[in-house]
Amino acid sequence: MTNEAEWLAERFEASRTHLRGVAYRMLGSLSEADDAVQEAWLRLSRADAGDIENLRGWLTTVVARVCLDMLRSRNSRREDPMDPHAPEPMMSREAAIDPEQEVLLAESVGLALLVVLEALAPAERVAFVLHDMFELPFEEIAAIVGRSPTAARQLASRARRRVHGTTTVLDADLVRQREVVEAFLAASRGGDLDALLAVLDPEVVLRADRPAAPAGASRDVRGAPAVAKQALAFSKRARFAQPALVNGTVGIVGAPRGRLFVVLGFTITRGRIVQIDVVADPERLRQLELAVLTE
Repeated sequence: MTNEAEWLAERFEASRTHLRGVAYRMLGSLSEADDAVQEAWLRLSRADAGDIENLRGWLTTVVARVCLDMLRSRNSRREDPMDPHAPEPMMSREAAIDPEQEVLLAESVGLALLVVLEALAPAERVAFVLHDMFELPFEEIAAIVGRSPTAARQLASRARRRVHGTTTVLDADLVRQREVVEAFLAASRGGDLDALLAVLDPEVVLRADRPAAPAGASRDVRGAPAVAKQALAFSKRARFAQPALVNGTVGIVGAPRGRLFVVLGFTITRGRIVQIDVVADPERLRQLELAVLTE
């Protein structure tokens, strides 16, 4: 029995990296991915391994089902103000430093991709990840999401349109918007006050929804110096931000650990930013149309 348990543990460890990758792309959180993988091990330890023909496939299916349950649970808790997954205020104090391993994993997967995945419905996200990233057939995906193979194909197709929702070449107006937004982001990351003032209109207005502003802080900031100060406060978090299309115009998405927590929308006139809208409310974030910006 001991030898059989050791053999099973070795086989599981051989699949751990794969399972972790599947779970991370679905959940966007390394700690949650590890929880899902651990749950798969617990279920395996209770199962009759002798009846499992394809252990790696069986484990992948279990992890996918666990992740789907976690995504659905996360969505159902979003209205709860105590939900630990609720977006953090952009202008609040700096949170604990993320584990370097998770940062590297987020960067390797692609921050923009994780942000778009975060906007998908749970079943869409699972179908897309399993089919487009791990090449599982729709017959197997259907059993995981509780749909027909045709419906599973449609889920993945809808997700694919969101993920690949941008054209290869931006039109001239969006190119100019992107240049301004990228200059704003670079100046924020670098703590460059002069560069920030150069892209801000002197009368610029920053408006933040309630979750985006710390308690007692103004949600309406006016004038380039005051807005630049707010942007500099964002500099430590800017590593987790990048340009993306937000409702068809160039904005910025912030996503520590691949978890969307804030979106900045910009109004740009004559090459200067005249208004910044900061959105962190979970319900409003879900209503935004986000798409990856191609190079």
